[in-house]
Amino acid sequence: MASRLWVSKVASHLKLSIAHRGFASVVKDLKYCNSHEWVKVDGGSATVGITDHAQDHLGDVVYVELPEVGATVTQGKSFGAVESVKATSDINSPVSGKVVEVNEELNSSPGLVNASPYGDGWIMKVEIGNSGEVSSLMDSDQYSKFCEEEDSKH
Repeated sequence: MASRLWVSKVASHLKLSIAHRGFASVVKDLKYCNSHEWVKVDGGSATVGITDHAQDHLGDVVYVELPEVGATVTQGKSFGAVESVKATSDINSPVSGKVVEVNEELNSSPGLVNASPYGDGWIMKVEIGNSGEVSSLMDSDQYSKFCEEEDSKH
């Protein structure tokens, strides 16, 4: 945040125009929760992470609390946390099921959540317990609109 502010000050001092990052990126093929997690469904399994919008609001992520492999997660319930320089936030599961894999890479490189929230920064993979739950999630257009409305209130 401080570096963005510094860049803005330098740019205005030098009379440069810089493009401010507007709305965070949203990936078309994913489903989203109103608590800012994404899920990519592939058959009976799902990959879960936090959205670009969430990591942008959190700031630099310094620690990710991962669930245990074999643990059961429930849609809408917390399964871990993301700690940033600004705050600690619970991560809620977009689907119910059993954790089959966690992104161990986040233990040594939690910043992957910032650098690649939809790629290398994924958090867990789940064997979906109830595929019907996916239909209750937002698509990319709905999520974009949700974020715009949420941000306009702040």
